[in-house]
Amino acid sequence: MSPEPTAPAPAAQRGQDVIHDIGYRGYEGPRLGRSYARRSLFIQTLRGAYGLGRSAKSKVLPMLLFAVVCLPAAIVVAVAAVAKTDHLQVGYAEYVLMLQPVLGIYLAAVAPQAISLDLRFKTTPLYFSRPIKHSDYVTAKYAAISGALFLFTAAPVLIMYIGSLLVKLDISEQTEGAAQGLVFCALFALLHAAIASCIAALTPRRGFGIAAIIVVITVPFFLINALQEIAGASDNRSAIAWLGLGSPGTLMDGIQDKFLGGASGFPLDATPDAAQGVIYLLVFVALSAGAYALLLRRYRKAGL
Repeated sequence: MSPEPTAPAPAAQRGQDVIHDIGYRGYEGPRLGRSYARRSLFIQTLRGAYGLGRSAKSKVLPMLLFAVVCLPAAIVVAVAAVAKTDHLQVGYAEYVLMLQPVLGIYLAAVAPQAISLDLRFKTTPLYFSRPIKHSDYVTAKYAAISGALFLFTAAPVLIMYIGSLLVKLDISEQTEGAAQGLVFCALFALLHAAIASCIAALTPRRGFGIAAIIVVITVPFFLINALQEIAGASDNRSAIAWLGLGSPGTLMDGIQDKFLGGASGFPLDATPDAAQGVIYLLVFVALSAGAYALLLRRYRKAGL
């Protein structure tokens, strides 16, 4: 007995097997490559450090802190104008160090926002897919945080410089001081951004990163200052200079005193001697390079 012929499938059922053209097309534009990706990541991170391109709420803290660091600079110039002095009451590099707590808060707000959230929401594999590499990501983020901190510290230096020219202080003296102050701002930003970025990369939780950065950058600064005061009370000048190596802030204070024409806040004017000055520079390089190397190593484990 021959089998019965199979009935044809209904038209609706046959339609389920049809591949429809829904308009997807391949990308035919230019491939911009790694340099464009690095540049874009740098610009977006730098803008984000000041809340640009983000919600209005995200702009409040960085702009408020920016006003806090700039307003006293204008007051310093106003005092010089009213008192008719021939110099500013505070040096350019010294002014930056006086605002160390504010700078610590700013770094604690910026670095976890730029780094920790990528780890928390697991977006780093998207960056590392192509064409960007681990070193590109680290370099762009570190450069952006360093640039943001440099702008944050250089703005009051420029305000003081422009103000000093308006009140007709000595141009050559103020230009030299401002140039040294800007060099100090750059060195300050490189060191502190490396430390803050390294800490932020250790945890995906933004709150932990904020607390850790404040503790590491701000607390040792005040602790070393207290220990230096104790050593000063004992008239131990050598110990004061060596203690300056104990925190990033006092380290930078010794460097600006020894090499950038500033005056340190160390008790008894116990500035580092020539040998100690070389050690200060070596510690600066070791801390900056070491933190950057740890950051690179961290992101070799945070990829795909």
